[in-house]
Amino acid sequence: MYSVENPVFRRKLTQLETLQHGPRFTGVGAQILGAYDKYICQYSDESQNFWGSRHELILGNTFLANKNSRPPSKEVPPEEFNRKVLEGFQVSPLWHQGFIRDDGRTSYARTVKTARWEYSTRPTYGWGDVGSKQKSTAGWLAAFPIFEPHWQICMAGWIEWDGERFEFQDAPSYSEKNWGGAFPRKWFWAQCNVFEGASGEVALTAGGGLRQLPGLTKTFENAALIGVHYDGIFYEFVPWNGVLSWEIAPWGYWCIAAENETHMVELEATTNDPGTTLRAPTIEAGLAPACKDTCFGNLRLQIWEKKYGGTKGKLILDVKSDMAALEVGGGPWFNTWKGKTTTPEVLKTALQVPVDVEGIFGLAPFFKPPG
Repeated sequence: MYSVENPVFRRKLTQLETLQHGPRFTGVGAQILGAYDKYICQYSDESQNFWGSRHELILGNTFLANKNSRPPSKEVPPEEFNRKVLEGFQVSPLWHQGFIRDDGRTSYARTVKTARWEYSTRPTYGWGDVGSKQKSTAGWLAAFPIFEPHWQICMAGWIEWDGERFEFQDAPSYSEKNWGGAFPRKWFWAQCNVFEGASGEVALTAGGGLRQLPGLTKTFENAALIGVHYDGIFYEFVPWNGVLSWEIAPWGYWCIAAENETHMVELEATTNDPGTTLRAPTIEAGLAPACKDTCFGNLRLQIWEKKYGGTKGKLILDVKSDMAALEVGGGPWFNTWKGKTTTPEVLKTALQVPVDVEGIFGLAPFFKPPG
């Protein structure tokens, strides 16, 4: 997990800059929850050696450069990266590479000293049907830093985890990009792409949160989504095409249900694993311990066709997994969180308008927002 805080500020703010701009957290970090549920994190308050593409998912950072080398300012060939960068990473849609060293800031989890990786990725599923144009998880408004939300990919390469080497080929995995000020005030997440009981490939992504709306007042709303790929078809459940509801315990239980005009979905997940605390971007403390994850979740996923009267019809998918990734974050989590999405009719109508954002900004690329 790679993250950068306020990259326009390349170093920690001085007292004068804080008076000018208000408090701002700075820095760049990389963290991994890896084999044996062990953890590693390397973070720097300075980001002058961070670089990123304005419009593509291409980024990198140098924590420590070779004495005789200048840190890269763009993606470079793997051999050149290894020559120039002693500690750092570079990421693109097709290639991940890096080496990080734990910085000793984590006392609450079992850690490893180092991690090194080189692997290629091949996108297989996005947010849409296979072979069709892919959409954004938040509709066309995701072109702006207001509603921040991936793809399923196959990986080939290797990871060295505390000196132990893991090699893999065509390994199913998941990647997403989040942009904005911070994660929601409170959130949950589930992802799984290894299931039993299906005749074809199945991949699930679900998440939701209590997020702050832009404006002068602190107004929050519930938001959630479920996306399922099954046998080449994408089943999308979002607030503007239906209703989502959930019941999430502070830890150990996730239950999410949704329906759109044609289908209904339910997923239920549990875990006895204690989970591992990870860091996440927060408004109050920057990149801070703010969520708990496990990769040992038991999950059941069901999808039905929807009858004319709005009830469950034919069951088209019923699968289980004991390898689900599950997360809760933010807070406070005093008790079980029961929630439901509510989207204003005006916004729901606006999001259903087929706006071709790429086409619009293609005519005026100067106005295209970064990200």
